[in-house]
Amino acid sequence: MTKVKRKQGYKRGYPVALLVGFENASAVLWHIFSYVVKLQITLKLGGKRTDERLLYNFHESVIEALKPMLREGVKSIVVVAPIKTTYAEDFLGHVRKHHNYLVQSSNPNRATFAKLVGSADQPAKVAQLAKTKEFRKLIAETTSGEADHIFNAFEKHLYSIGSNLVVLFSLKEIEEMVYDRERNDDSRIKCLLLTDKYLAESEDKNRIHRLLQISKNRKVKTRIVKAETTAGKRISQFGGVVFFAVPNK
Repeated sequence: MTKVKRKQGYKRGYPVALLVGFENASAVLWHIFSYVVKLQITLKLGGKRTDERLLYNFHESVIEALKPMLREGVKSIVVVAPIKTTYAEDFLGHVRKHHNYLVQSSNPNRATFAKLVGSADQPAKVAQLAKTKEFRKLIAETTSGEADHIFNAFEKHLYSIGSNLVVLFSLKEIEEMVYDRERNDDSRIKCLLLTDKYLAESEDKNRIHRLLQISKNRKVKTRIVKAETTAGKRISQFGGVVFFAVPNK
């Protein structure tokens, strides 16, 4: 996770989180993968922060830039801002006021936000930030919390009578479900959860990476969770990989 520039032939790994680095007059969005951090977009404020309308539009532009990545299924967002500034809290306040659905606990598509002091406007700074224990701990907490939320939704449907839930624990059955276009319609919310231990110990990692990529293309929410987390332990009880689909209400 500490490398920023992607080397030729170097795998980026699986998506982990999104990072938004605020500065006085800009915001830089990064996509965090298990091996690399990829720059997405740089947004400019275009004026002074004291201009409320301008600041509102600036925060809206950040939300709009995040939406495509959120739709891909990554819902862990780390907001970074320099010490002795209110940039991060200003943005999170904007989210709570104007996009409350993103933080509502009852919303199955909610995002998990976390704050961190630092600077993330340049690749070298992001690489340095990613090396810190605080950053790694924060990423682990946000992704674990997100996985807990998804798994709680899974268990809620699992034990509900007549929930019309589809649950698969076999890799072969999951592949058949994901690869079959006729069974992969938009009438269901589909999730694929697996632990990092399951991926690491697999004898055919290419097979799993192909499944993850096609799942992403088919709008299946995919998460790789650390096995030692609460969500990871629960997934491990099902063999390390779980696929489920529920009606899209």
